Amino acid sequence: MRRFSRIARVTLHFVRGLCTVLFAFPRLDAHARRVRIRRWSRRLLHLLHVEIRMTGALSHPNVIVVANHVSWLDIFALHAVGPVRFIAKSEIARWPLIGRLVRGVGTLFIERARRHDTHRVNREVTAALADGDIVAVFPEGTVTDGTDVLPFKGSLLQPIVDAHGAVQPVALRYRTPAGDISFAPAYDDVTFVHSFWRICGAPALVVEIVAMPPLPAADRHRRLLAGDAERVIRAALARPAPGSEPGRRDDREAVSP
Repeated sequence: MRRFSRIARVTLHFVRGLCTVLFAFPRLDAHARRVRIRRWSRRLLHLLHVEIRMTGALSHPNVIVVANHVSWLDIFALHAVGPVRFIAKSEIARWPLIGRLVRGVGTLFIERARRHDTHRVNREVTAALADGDIVAVFPEGTVTDGTDVLPFKGSLLQPIVDAHGAVQPVALRYRTPAGDISFAPAYDDVTFVHSFWRICGAPALVVEIVAMPPLPAADRHRRLLAGDAERVIRAALARPAPGSEPGRRDDREAVSP
């Protein structure tokens, strides 16, 4: 019954979010949209019984956030503390309901099968950075189960090099409230429907977000910059994140309804 109750409430929340994107966003300025996105994302995590434990903070402006990728929940977790504009694979744009929603919040989509589509996306990223947005990318190019980090690709980091900005590594990890690693959010070998069903059935989850200090991008080669960010994230995931142990509240941000 818990699972079916969550599915119903979360589905209704997605419908409300879509209505906001379609009917309210055209009348709102950029700041008001960001406020709505953050509030909606925090409410989504609350409905799914996902608690945020945040260490550090996202930098701003002229920053590209790079993060390891575990789940579709990553997008909404970062929106809840950002929000940010994501670069995502084009397949997400075709997902029912969620696809229209993530398009409406300014996600930039890349056709990974088209080799030269990176040039088009990099132009859009340059424009987003100029508008003051935080842009986020998952440079692994795919998801993992959260126990490892795949090699980072640097092709989407060229705009921040050209803008003399910074790359901020962010490590993401999912746990149970007791502190054990949780595989419920992992999206590495299942369909979205299966993943959604599994997450809605989990008693409760914790998403740990560890934001490391930004790495200056000026005069760096994007491939070396990606490698540095990868090493920083690997190191962060190799040790317990502050506040992840039961009973500790070092830098914890609870999700409010």
